[in-house]
Amino acid sequence: MGSRSELAAAALLGLGFPCAILAALIPNIWFFAVAVIATYAADRYLYHRGSYLINRLDKVRAGLAIRFLARQLLLVLLLARLDLAGEALTYAAVAGFLIFYALHTAQGALVMLLRLRRTMPVVTRNVDLHAIRIPNAPPNMLVRRASEKMLHLDLPMMAGVFVAAWTGTYEFGYAGVALTLLLALLYVLAIAPYLRRSRLVPPAADVLEAVDGWLREYQPQVVLYFSGSKESAYQVNMWLETMEQLSERPLIILRERAIATQLAATPVPVICVPGGTHLMNLDLSTVRVALYAANVGKNIHLLRVPTMQHVFIGHGDSDKIASVNPYSKVYDEVWTAGRAGRDRYALADVGVRDDDIVEVGRPQLAPIEQGTGTTRKPIPTILYAPTWEGWDDNPGNTSLLLAGENIVKRLLDAEQPVRVIYKPHPFTGIRDKKAKAVHARLMEMVNEATAARAAEPRWAEAAAAARGEQEAARADLARIEARLAELTAPGRSGGDESEGSRVALADQDRLDEAKRLRDEWNAAYWRSFGWWEHKVVTGAEPKLYDCFNETDGMVSDISSVVSDFIASGKPYAVTDSAALGAEEFKRQNTAVRAAVILSNSAQELDELLAAVAAPASDPLTERRAELKRYLLGPDEPTSMEQFDAAVAALAEKAEVRNVGVRKRLAEPEEAAGLDDSAPEAADPADSDDPSADSERNSHDSPVGG
Repeated sequence: MGSRSELAAAALLGLGFPCAILAALIPNIWFFAVAVIATYAADRYLYHRGSYLINRLDKVRAGLAIRFLARQLLLVLLLARLDLAGEALTYAAVAGFLIFYALHTAQGALVMLLRLRRTMPVVTRNVDLHAIRIPNAPPNMLVRRASEKMLHLDLPMMAGVFVAAWTGTYEFGYAGVALTLLLALLYVLAIAPYLRRSRLVPPAADVLEAVDGWLREYQPQVVLYFSGSKESAYQVNMWLETMEQLSERPLIILRERAIATQLAATPVPVICVPGGTHLMNLDLSTVRVALYAANVGKNIHLLRVPTMQHVFIGHGDSDKIASVNPYSKVYDEVWTAGRAGRDRYALADVGVRDDDIVEVGRPQLAPIEQGTGTTRKPIPTILYAPTWEGWDDNPGNTSLLLAGENIVKRLLDAEQPVRVIYKPHPFTGIRDKKAKAVHARLMEMVNEATAARAAEPRWAEAAAAARGEQEAARADLARIEARLAELTAPGRSGGDESEGSRVALADQDRLDEAKRLRDEWNAAYWRSFGWWEHKVVTGAEPKLYDCFNETDGMVSDISSVVSDFIASGKPYAVTDSAALGAEEFKRQNTAVRAAVILSNSAQELDELLAAVAAPASDPLTERRAELKRYLLGPDEPTSMEQFDAAVAALAEKAEVRNVGVRKRLAEPEEAAGLDDSAPEAADPADSDDPSADSERNSHDSPVGG
């Protein structure tokens, strides 16, 4: 559902057209004018808000062009009912509308062709494409929401004909028709020059050759490969800093353009290749290790390359069934954070051999601060970070549906006051409307509690004392955000993704400044509101780990969030949403063995709050330390050192394997050269062995056949 204002605009649109029909039939010229103006205003508002209702109208055959055509036909009906059907004004209006739509069709075709001809087969970042010429994109004002802009050019014609019908002075109508057609023609003529060859991107073959040339020069050794929806971008973003710190030369390969726009800033070269054929023909002959952050079907396009070792690294460590996906059998190795991951695969018995599992720690957890044993603020802060509802209706997927409201209510009503931070999973509500509704109620509960607390004398005094600091923090946020927008802009305003690929080259000074500013932004964000104020945190910033560092305890579900939080050593609670019982829940889920186990009533929350308030008497402190080592591995060597060493070792293994294959393939040729009288050696291409054919193709081209 849209916002109330969007629903009101949609209702106005739905009411305006019947009213316009009625006004035209009566006929009542002023009633007609008010109804038509209302539909224009509602349309404009919905498009300005980018409302999803626009797409819904398209699906029910009430799209933008249809709505504009309906208004124009209603104006013709009004003219007929005013006994002007045989007048020159009506003929001029009908002819004007027909010519206008012909120009609209031409404009739409030009814009579509322009977008197609300016779309490259790849999107890149930090890749030098100087070998090809990529001209600037056409101005945004010409191509962004082009159909909407073109259709609104009918306003002079509609207004002119209406005034002519009202006054009887037809010249107003003729002038309006002429002005609309002139503006529409100028719009078409303004777009046409950008279809010249010199304003378009090079052919796909030239672009791919330039990318191959860059790859041969750069010679990447390790690839982070990712495919998914734009909502899953966090799964690849969490690995960027790790890739930056590798000793081997890194490269990131994406498969969806939407992911490329969501990728965080990084100095690592990035190539987005939507087409499977294009990917399979890239020169990746120097890559020795491929890392996969998700199990998706498109992985097969790179998995088929035999000259590199393929590793599943995932996007989190948890006891969810996704952490022991049988798909993992396709990889040469599976890397887990600690011993728990290895044991998890052994218990699941999904075909992943113990020899293929390597414990490498979790390099991403470095930013998580260790708990100090005292609360950070005068009152404790509790983070509620439920996971999403998942792809099935298993009640154990999330606490949100059965326990979410109980958890938040008990925290808000705690005898000793706490501050609540609610940070839901970004996928929350995308499949289940009930989860989306609960999420909305939780946000309302937190916001209402914040407003109620602000009215209490105790907190009002604290607010008055902190007002100056908060205003300064908000000013810092505005300043930092403005500077970050400048630093992260891909190019000039209005550039498209092809132009962005040309100009998106790493500038380490800018990246360092952006990193420093993000740290400053995070600090200013937490200062911008009181330590007593509850908060709903959605969106990419602040990050989950920033929330970890701000809190004294956490409530969550079975997900990687729990495993990651364990790195802090702070108390935590996990909800047994499926009502398995505490002992069975602990038996099935390693990460909860040092947690307070919550039922759906959340009545056990007092145990967590007691541990947070008095850490010295917390009975689970030692158990959390032991579980941290089991789940995440030892503190020394660091996770980054373990991960880097694993990449280097696997790259060496891949190279040894490739050298051995080349020697075996060369032996028949050498034997044939030594003895000319001997029978001709069999060509691997003629072999019935598919592996031989794959090896031969892997040397003829970057990707094995």
